[in-house]
Parts: sequence; structure tokens; C-alpha cells
Amino acid sequence: MKKVVEYLKKEMMLTISVLVAVISLFITKPSTELLKNIDWHTLVTLFMMLTVLEGFKKENIFRPLLKFAEKITSMAGISFFVIFGVFFSSMFVTNDVSLIIFVPLTIILFRAGGKEKYILPVISMENIAAIRGSLLMPFGSPQNLFIFGQSGVSVWNFVFHMLPLWVSSALLLSVFILILYRKDLHEKIVWEGNCAEPWDPKRKKQRIVYICLFVLIILTIITRTPYWLGSAAIVFATVLLFDRNVFFKTDYVLLITFFCFFVFSSQITGNEAISSFLTNAVGGHEYFWGIALSQVISNVPASIVLYPFTKNLAALLYGVDTAGLCSIIGSLASVINYRIYVREYPENGMKFMKVFTLISWAFFIVVVIPGYLISKYWLF
Repeated sequence: MKKVVEYLKKEMMLTISVLVAVISLFITKPSTELLKNIDWHTLVTLFMMLTVLEGFKKENIFRPLLKFAEKITSMAGISFFVIFGVFFSSMFVTNDVSLIIFVPLTIILFRAGGKEKYILPVISMENIAAIRGSLLMPFGSPQNLFIFGQSGVSVWNFVFHMLPLWVSSALLLSVFILILYRKDLHEKIVWEGNCAEPWDPKRKKQRIVYICLFVLIILTIITRTPYWLGSAAIVFATVLLFDRNVFFKTDYVLLITFFCFFVFSSQITGNEAISSFLTNAVGGHEYFWGIALSQVISNVPASIVLYPFTKNLAALLYGVDTAGLCSIIGSLASVINYRIYVREYPENGMKFMKVFTLISWAFFIVVVIPGYLISKYWLF
């Protein structure tokens, strides 16, 4: 029993997600609709990505990125590289995937350079970069895709509406990086040894296989193909055949955490009293409702819950795309960030929460009012 309690303390996000899922089962009587409403697409896609990227780490496939990073000699420069790597890639491969790629890279690089003290503030800014970089494109995040599909606006109109938030976020992130290194903007990073280990020529086939699987997953995400289960089957069968031990390294705790949050959101939306309340409360206040509800069920489920009661889709979109700056629950991308970090530093869960909250709220305070004003006068 003591070991269970210690484990639950260490895996705080898992504990919270299980707790709220169990509570939700008493709020609304469970039915067969519960399993239908769970976002299996997201869960399966996340499983594929987590498994294949474990293979990437095992086969050192990120070596070209590491080699490029080794040419950068300043802390400000390497921070700009990883943070804006997340910012720009998140527009095309989604905010979740960009964090899964760049956060482990950041940890590897900063360890190799003897700069571990900067890991937490930098990956906290990477979290902001993922949330604010992805908002430009309709497919940058699940909530963007959902609201874009319901809005009926063109892609160019969507991008035009999101561009002011995207540009201002890039500028503000740059300011945050400069503030982090304000005492010495030219602080050097000296690589201790070679962080980009050479490839094993005998493992070339495995590297090719994992790269092909990664491309398949990205195409599955970008094209929004209805045949995503087929992609999952290919990934599962291929890894099982070539490198089955990787399955033991997949982060199943993260998958269970996502599952529990989806159970909670499904149960909440199925409650008639809650639905009736939202009908009367949301219209005209979509921006702040999007931010507030996301802190309970995260921004993707919040978008789905609030959409039927929304009069201003732009306000809802701006709200849920800002919500991830308030708390770790506000965006499931933040949960991924937290999980990657605590797997490497299991004793630092609370430290992550403090640094993450401080930096995210500093950013949130600056952008929340301008975002609200734009949402009031710039409608879809």
C-alpha cells in the first residue's frame, strides 16, 4: 500500500486524472455512449507517436538535429533554436507532436552542455511555443480543426484571423528568451563530449523503418485520413516484427492520463443539468468560458462542450487557444510536456509545476486582454 501511495504522489497528473474520471462517473450515470464519446483517434495517434519516438531515441535518429545544435555556442542561440523549432513545427505536425520531438532533444542538449539549470524554463517556453505557434493553422491543434470545421470559413480567412496572435506571440517569446539570459546574453555553452553519438552501421535497417513509420504518422495526422486505424495497425505490426522491446518503453501512464480526461469530459457533457446551465451562460462570454472550462477538462473537450452554446466562434477559438497558458490541465500538450520531463527527473514534479506556472502566467497576463478585445470585434 505504501508503494502505491508513493507512486501516486510521483505520478501526480495520473492521480488527478483518475480521480476526476471516477468523480464524473457519479455526476452522470455511465452508459454505452461513454465509450463512443472517448476520442480514440487521439489516443491511438498518441500511442503510435510515443512508440515510434522511443525507437527514435533508441536508434539515435535525432543525430542530425543534435549535430546542427552543436554548432551553436551561446545559450540564447540554442534556446531560440529549440523554442522556435517547436513554434514553427507545431503549425504542421500539431502542438503535441512538436513537444514530443523537441522536449527530449532539449534535455539531451542541455545535459551535454552542462546547463541543466535552464531545462525547466526553456521547456516551459517550449510549451508556450507549442500552444501559440500551432494556433495559426486549422490543423495545428485538435481544437483548431474542430472549430475550423464548424465555422465554414476558408483556410486563408482562418489564418488571417489568427495571424495577429501568432506574430505577437513570436515577438513576446523572443523577449522572454532575452529576459532569461539578461545577465549575460552571450553566455556560452561548451559541449562536454559528443552529444550526437555516431550511428551503428548494423542498425541502418531499423533507422529506415522508424523514419518511414514517423512519416506515415505525420501524413496520417496532416491528411486527417479516416483510415487512421490502418496506419496504427501498420505501426504496431512493424514494431512488433522489427523491435518489439520498444513497446515496453512506451509511456502508457500518459495514455491512461489522456483516457481518464476523455472519460471526465464525456460524462460532464452528458449531464442534462450542466448542459442547461451552459445554454444560458455561454453566449456572449465565449472567450472567458473557453479559458475557464479548459482548466477543468482541457481545451479540446472544452471546445466540443461549448460549441453548441456559442454565438461567436472566433471568441471561443481565441479562448481555448489561450487556455493552455493558465494551468497544466488547460492543454493536454502541457500534460505531455510534464510527463516527458518527470520521466527524466521524477523527483522534480513540483518544481516543474512552479516554474511552468510562473512563466506561463507571465505570458498569459500579457496576452489575455488583447486576445479578448480582438475576439469581441473580429468575428468569423
